[in-house]
Amino acid sequence: MRVERLTAGQARRLALATQGFARARPAAAKPTDRRQLRWLFDRVGVLQIDSVNVLSRSHYLPGWSRLGGYSRPALDDYVHRHRHAYEYWAHEASFVPIGWEPLLRWRAAGALAGDGMWKGLAHFGRERSDYVAKVLAEVEAGGPVTASQLSEPGTGRGSWWGWADGKRALEFLLWTGQVCAAGRRTTFERTYDLPERVLPAVVRATPTPDPADAHRALLLHAADRLGVALAADLRDYFRLPAAVVRPRLAELVEAGELVAVTVDGWPAPAYLRPGLTVPRRVDAAALLSPFDSLIWERARTRRLFGMEVKLEVYTPAQDRRYGYYVLPFLLGDRLVARVDLKADRAAGVLRVQAAWLEPAEHQPDALTSAAARTLPGPGAVAAALATELTGMSRWLGLGPVEVAPRGTLAADLTRALAAGEILDPAPVPAVPLPAAGTHAAPELSTHGR
Repeated sequence: MRVERLTAGQARRLALATQGFARARPAAAKPTDRRQLRWLFDRVGVLQIDSVNVLSRSHYLPGWSRLGGYSRPALDDYVHRHRHAYEYWAHEASFVPIGWEPLLRWRAAGALAGDGMWKGLAHFGRERSDYVAKVLAEVEAGGPVTASQLSEPGTGRGSWWGWADGKRALEFLLWTGQVCAAGRRTTFERTYDLPERVLPAVVRATPTPDPADAHRALLLHAADRLGVALAADLRDYFRLPAAVVRPRLAELVEAGELVAVTVDGWPAPAYLRPGLTVPRRVDAAALLSPFDSLIWERARTRRLFGMEVKLEVYTPAQDRRYGYYVLPFLLGDRLVARVDLKADRAAGVLRVQAAWLEPAEHQPDALTSAAARTLPGPGAVAAALATELTGMSRWLGLGPVEVAPRGTLAADLTRALAAGEILDPAPVPAVPLPAAGTHAAPELSTHGR
């Protein structure tokens, strides 16, 4: 029988399973191989890039959350050396599977016409077209190049997004598909080159799909990675134009590619792929980047987990509530804590600058018997978090974890680390899920409530 309604708990577990949290992390000693990284991209689709490096570049963290101590250089090679993925504007600036490049050509074409691009950058491209053409000629003659290597790079204006003219021109060319990101320097500075010298020939030879076909494909990719989602969630995954989402969703439902369902407590009908299995339980334990695709859409995060996630990097220090670079902590199928982390590389220490226990009343089902049964206490949260932090510190090449006395969980976490209450991660049974884009059965199977 087709299920037309999901409980909030079922929706949460389905979201976690499709994002890769219903399987055990690989053994720590197992070397990272391309299969693991393919699996990572299959689960998340895109890895959002961010320049903040107080802990780790954000695009490395989703791999830690799902794979444990994998090799970060292996991810760099996967993208920039082996060209299994490339950089483009997908959600935000992101690493994207290379085979999806044709699905985003409509975005480059729109940007060239001045649509869907930052207004200031679009204006620059129009007003300085001669200069942009000169920069493109330099890339053609001597790429890959960085902005600072241009013959006339210009001077930056200010400390934040004060791009020099050369950087603006290269970013305009990147957004409009006239150049590609060829790699990154050790300083994280992007290099640029012509598409024919970056994209594999088989990708460049792939016909450009009609925009409506591309939008449908991207909505299905989003559904494959969200599990169950509102129309707004699906739109946000690839930042699709609002006007195209409703008609494309209607077509996908009509074609049987998506199923409309009701989720308890959600304000509108949700969509999912037919043939998914909702696991009875999810036994995850993972720190999450604030840019992780599980939580990057803040309204959806509130709906699923009851947590208000706010990035306070750009908030004045005196106005921050939780800290500068705060990672939510996933335990079981709930977000139960958050920690403000800093990799003190000079001292070789992972610093927990604040640790906060998420109040039980913030859970979306706080008043139910299910919450009473499954919510861990502060001691259990602290012990599991101590294990996670210790493993993350090793992965980052650091030593001890040191906790500052700030936050409602700081004392418990300090005691757990001092007492050596480091849990051996229990194996998590793998939950069979169809590979992304496949269909296993005509109905949704629901295991447990």
